[in-house]
Amino acid sequence: MKSRQALQQAQRWVIKIGSSLITHDGQGLDTAAIARWAKQIAELRHQGKEVLLVSSGAVAEGMVRIGWKQRPRALHQLQAAAALGQMGLIQQFESGFKQHGIHTAQVLLTHDDVSHRQRYLNARSTLRTLLSLGTIPIINENDTVATEEIRFGDNDTLAALVANLVEADVLVILTDQQGLFNKDPRYYPDAELVSQSKASNPALITMAGDSGALGQGGMRTKITAAQCAARSGAATIIAAGSSTEVLPKIARGDNIGSLLIADREPLNARQQWLASQLNVHGQLILDDGASHALKKAGVSLLAVGVSAVKGHFKRGEVVSCRNAAGEEIARGLVNYSSKESELIKGQSSKKIESILGYIDETELIHRDNLVLMSPA
Repeated sequence: MKSRQALQQAQRWVIKIGSSLITHDGQGLDTAAIARWAKQIAELRHQGKEVLLVSSGAVAEGMVRIGWKQRPRALHQLQAAAALGQMGLIQQFESGFKQHGIHTAQVLLTHDDVSHRQRYLNARSTLRTLLSLGTIPIINENDTVATEEIRFGDNDTLAALVANLVEADVLVILTDQQGLFNKDPRYYPDAELVSQSKASNPALITMAGDSGALGQGGMRTKITAAQCAARSGAATIIAAGSSTEVLPKIARGDNIGSLLIADREPLNARQQWLASQLNVHGQLILDDGASHALKKAGVSLLAVGVSAVKGHFKRGEVVSCRNAAGEEIARGLVNYSSKESELIKGQSSKKIESILGYIDETELIHRDNLVLMSPA
């Protein structure tokens, strides 16, 4: 998808709505706003489009029910607020979509659901089945069981991973800002809206600002979400949810918000799964030769190209491959533990057996278990 006009043909949509757009400035859910969102999404559904909704607002609603004025920092308090607020959030959306004859389904995901290969495939199949049944899956993180170490961290990231899961055509991130500006408009009156760009453009991340008081994700997370969604070929629109009938406008191809296009070949399902791993167990620092080979030739990673090993990991766990400057080049499933990798780093594959006393694989990471994370 290379233009706004192509959005008219986009069939599978993932839409993320931020907290500020469905709450009264954090003071409980805005039922009228939720009804408006249901109406707009129903319009897309009646056009034959498939829609998955990732909605924030559960914590904000839970805070009101408990009587808290400020967002808590402790994980167990956030989990309690989310559990309480999720009830009201789903009830409101269920009621809103019912007015348009559309069923909804609640789906709560954890990091384990995307890090474990079988659960990843199960989640993928379930979401696709729900779409085939004509329902609107309403997706959120399962905050009540997630721990700090394995949380998605924000719904922008979650929405992007959902786009990967179902191979969506477009990811729409609705926020309280018009889109991405080339400078922070709060401080620079001459800041200009970025109407369209490649998602891989490294300059985008430098334009990002900070997060708001209620939500966790600022513009930076929206840019990284767009880059994540691009792995499966999805374009991303970042737009102001306050704009009247914003979703129908986007569907018509109107010039609204910032369009970040996927400009590379989509990853296959296995590569998408590898790229979606948020909990990396260690790092392999590569020399210049290995860095170049991975990026340009798509080869396996051999021990001879590794100059340093960081962290503690077991065979089969996900590790990050970085160049000497610390930039992540690739991510993959390692064939040797951190202790074994430390012993064989910089060595020819022919020497592995003499060093370790055995040999499992000649590669440290096989190319079938490796995915590039940076532009080639």
